[in-house]
Amino acid sequence: MPKVAQYYFKTAIVFLIIGICMGLQMSIGGNHNVIGAHAHVNLLGWVTMALFGSYLAIAPAKAEGRLAMIQYYVYTAGVVIITPSLYFMLLGNEALEPLVAIGSLISFAGVLLFAYMIFSGETSASRREAAAGS
Repeated sequence: MPKVAQYYFKTAIVFLIIGICMGLQMSIGGNHNVIGAHAHVNLLGWVTMALFGSYLAIAPAKAEGRLAMIQYYVYTAGVVIITPSLYFMLLGNEALEPLVAIGSLISFAGVLLFAYMIFSGETSASRREAAAGS
């Protein structure tokens, strides 16, 4: 399995644990005002990252090269920014709204990079084959 796919699975598990802890905190405390952050950490962190890792595990040629690692770091940075800033914003710190927006834009950039990786037919192997043939 490609290294970046393993990174995605490991990171996804961390976000799942965080999401479960948030859910337990809401359930035990009876206060569900951070449910939006709970949903984001589970969907962006756990589900999406697990799907990214799954795709890269079954399409290892797409995981080659620097773009896959750049995409991982961009997307992960966005989720790491948006999750706590949204959590604390929903707790009443409205000053964090710009940080939520920045995290959202960074996450979206990571999604666009992933889309490029999926739709691009070029991989490191295909570049090497093209260079060897010329």
